[in-house]
Formats: sequence, C-alpha cells, structure tokens
Amino acid sequence: MAVARHDPGIGAALSALASQVHPVFMLPPLAASWFGAALAPTIWPTAGIVHMAAMFCAVYTAHVKDGYVDFHVRGEDDDHPLTAGGCRLGLALATTGFVACLAWLWLVIGPGAALVTLPTWFVGYLHAPQLDMHPVGATVGYPLGIALSILGGYYVQAGAFSTTALAFAAVFLVLLSGIKIIDDAKDRSYDRSIDKRTVAVVLGRERARQAAYGLVALALAGVLAGALASVFPPSTGLAVVAF
Repeated sequence: MAVARHDPGIGAALSALASQVHPVFMLPPLAASWFGAALAPTIWPTAGIVHMAAMFCAVYTAHVKDGYVDFHVRGEDDDHPLTAGGCRLGLALATTGFVACLAWLWLVIGPGAALVTLPTWFVGYLHAPQLDMHPVGATVGYPLGIALSILGGYYVQAGAFSTTALAFAAVFLVLLSGIKIIDDAKDRSYDRSIDKRTVAVVLGRERARQAAYGLVALALAGVLAGALASVFPPSTGLAVVAF
C-alpha cells in the first residue's frame, strides 16, 4: 500500500506521516497536559508522560482526519502528502497509541484517569467533517480539547478533580472559544463558500466579534472572581490587566 502520494519508499512514507505533526496546534494541548499536572500536589513524571502521549495521539488523529477530509473527501486542499490509505494508516497508528496509553492509565492510575482522557480522541476524530461544519462544534472543539487536557493532566497526578483545576479548565474553554470566533472570522468568505457554518458565517462578522468579546470578557471576569475567591493564586488577577 502506498503511503506517500509523491514518492515511494519507507523514508517517504515516514516523512509523509511526520508531516501531519503541526507544532502550532500540537504543542498547546501537550503543554496543557503538563499545566494540569503542575496544579497537582505532587507530580509523577511517568503518568505525565503517558497522558501527554495520549494527547499527542488524539491531536495527531485530528490532523490526519482533517487532512483526509479536506483533500480526499471535500477536495478543498490543493495537495496532501498522504494517500487515502496513508491517512487510514496514520489514523490506525494514532488510535492504537491512544488505546495503549488509555489502557495504562486505566490499569495503573484507575478508571477515572482513562475516562477523563477518552473524550479527547473523539474530539479529534470528529473534528472533520462533523464538528467543523457546525458553529458550536467549529468554535468549541479545540478549546474543549485544551480544557480536557488540563483536567486529565491533573487527574492522572491527583486521582481526583479539584476546584482549581476545574476552574482553570473552564476559563481556558471560554477564553479560547472567544479567540477561535475571532480567528474564524478572518476566513468568513471562504468558509461560507464551502458551507462551513462558523459563528462568523451564521451571525455575520460584527455580531460574531461581539460574541467573541463577550466570551473573552466572561473568561477574564472568571479569572478575577477566582483570584478573589482564592481558587486561583492572587497574582493571577494581574493577567487580566496584561490581557
């Protein structure tokens, strides 16, 4: 089975598979996993590495599936390094890795660690063509992945949730959703041409920006409230001023 579209051989296949690691989108969920771990009273590096590996596999799944749908199904992209079979191989490898991480978390940490990690794979796999065609799914998908990564990173260390971890996850979910609306507004014309119903397409650019600013303001208010209630360290209130 050919894996790479442009060149034959194992080297080309590995290069094509590696091309689906997009650092701009990959690094934040991995960092969020360790951020959640840092909130825990103690850190077990092995558990942190396994959870981070699970997040890598979940995001890689999203990248491969998105590329497969955009090029091989929708025909939106001009080029893609992987054949359709190569995309399926990438999905199989990522899913196998994710399941292995999930099994380790279940057996070593407990069922809760696996259950809080599991949804991230579904967020990645369903990103295209299911979630990205709906205004809520297109907006909340990636921020939800970040929030779940924070919660999972914390849970695998502490074995339970905490108010602080839940609050941080909620703030990031709301804040990043607002930012995502603003970012999607840049592609409103193109998204509308392919029937992609982002918030900007549904509401219009101006109303979308108002909704985005409202979400950002809500998140910042949450940071202040958390600082005043001692859920967050008092110094986190300065982040609102900096933002």
